[in-house]
Amino acid sequence: MNANPTRLTAALLPVGMLLIAMMSVQTGASLAKSLFPAIGAQGTTTLRLVFASILMTLILRPWRTTFTPSSLRTVLIYGIALGGMNFLFYMAIRTIPLGIGVALEFTGPLAVALLHSRKVTDFIWIVLAVTGLALLIPMGQANGLDLAGALYALGAGVCWAGYILFGQKAGADHGVQTAALGVVIAAIFIAPIGVAHAGSALLDPALILTALGVAVLSTALPYSLEMVALTRMPVRTFGTLMSMEPAVGALSGLLFLHESLTLTQWLAISAIIVASVGATLTTRPEPVALVPAD
Repeated sequence: MNANPTRLTAALLPVGMLLIAMMSVQTGASLAKSLFPAIGAQGTTTLRLVFASILMTLILRPWRTTFTPSSLRTVLIYGIALGGMNFLFYMAIRTIPLGIGVALEFTGPLAVALLHSRKVTDFIWIVLAVTGLALLIPMGQANGLDLAGALYALGAGVCWAGYILFGQKAGADHGVQTAALGVVIAAIFIAPIGVAHAGSALLDPALILTALGVAVLSTALPYSLEMVALTRMPVRTFGTLMSMEPAVGALSGLLFLHESLTLTQWLAISAIIVASVGATLTTRPEPVALVPAD
């Protein structure tokens, strides 16, 4: 008699975990923006990655990993892509709304998904994605969106694509410890930029608690939840639900940062979400990269 409720709970639990993970990532991004006036996007990225690398190293103990020259090269590229993705995304949301930044960045994994399929129906998703981009990227000053910020977000999307492609191979070599290795490499890669920009301000005790919160909300907590959720649901379902992240980002920006979007911008984000869902459902299942992009 209790079989159906138990089955329903088992189905809904990973979905709830994934939704919490997405909300955690976008809440972390909103919190990160509060640090920008003090240490800039460069310093904020540095503190986030440094604290995240400490937390994930303690949890996952990646020092037990052994490398071959080939696997070391893959992990290095993976870590650099992860660092570039975080850095460029934070540079983007300095001047553009959070939801738009997430939507533009999401074109990276969308491109990866479409590259793995040769179906005629994929043309529909390409058209939708291009339409969304055309509506979001400023062609003049009419829509008031900063072009440099939009380009930073697209650059973050390129890094996200590289992160997925090299992360899959690195994950096959080193398993879950890949995440900790990648964050450590990312921190080493980005730290000089943050230090050069913010200097001794990075050591301000007043910023430490907020930066630690960003690291937990944006990396440690959502990564753990996503990892558990993926073990309890099909990869395709996971990818479909993750396609909702631009909408979660837009809502987070609205709630925490008071970033209102125009109807055209909401339609553009919706087009990218539909394209991502469609691509996920019509391509063959692929492994999903776990660490949150932003």
